[in-house]
Amino acid sequence: MRALVIGASGGIGAAIVAQLRAEDWDVTGLSRRDDGFDVTDPASVERALGALDGPFDLVFNAVGVLAAPQAAPEKNLTAIDATQMAAVFEVNTIGPALILRHAARLLPKDRRGVIATLSARVGSIGDNQIGGWYSYRASKAALNQIVHGAAIELGRSHKQSICVALHPGTVKTPFTADYVGRHKTAPAPQAAQNLLAVLADMTPAQSGGFYDYAGKEVVW
Repeated sequence: MRALVIGASGGIGAAIVAQLRAEDWDVTGLSRRDDGFDVTDPASVERALGALDGPFDLVFNAVGVLAAPQAAPEKNLTAIDATQMAAVFEVNTIGPALILRHAARLLPKDRRGVIATLSARVGSIGDNQIGGWYSYRASKAALNQIVHGAAIELGRSHKQSICVALHPGTVKTPFTADYVGRHKTAPAPQAAQNLLAVLADMTPAQSGGFYDYAGKEVVW
């Protein structure tokens, strides 16, 4: 079994790589730190993904940011900054969309193939009860729409494909260190096991959905 993990040097991405390799998968990892892979640069995405020979049984995109560099998630509307919001969308929404452009070529047509993208429960419009975090919430909500649309398109040519958005829970990584507060956290290796177990049980009928680390569907 072959896997491609994008964002392989991050907390969740590295844990996904480690877990897959422990299960004897052949894993290709891409990251900005180790490979110069920059999801905000279309040329970088095209160059890196265009050079890969598929198919992969699993493509896992673990790239994401909570806020722009030297910024924090907005607590109220007056904190919205256009430049910072655009930076969040570049990573959380546009970058994954550029990756999904390659999904049809990277996934097998003759068997089951999975492409999973990390989203977040706070991207759920129906579940939003407290407001705030405008850029992060909106970028993940937009990402969910892109994943849903991609699943519909892939389903026409790749009948056994599964394309989903995943909420990993609050994972204890440097990414979340300043924001977890009193939220219950899971170590990255446990989060990776949870997410891979969810994906292992999925069927093409679930493609296009938004699921949490326990396999429960998250409201849009």
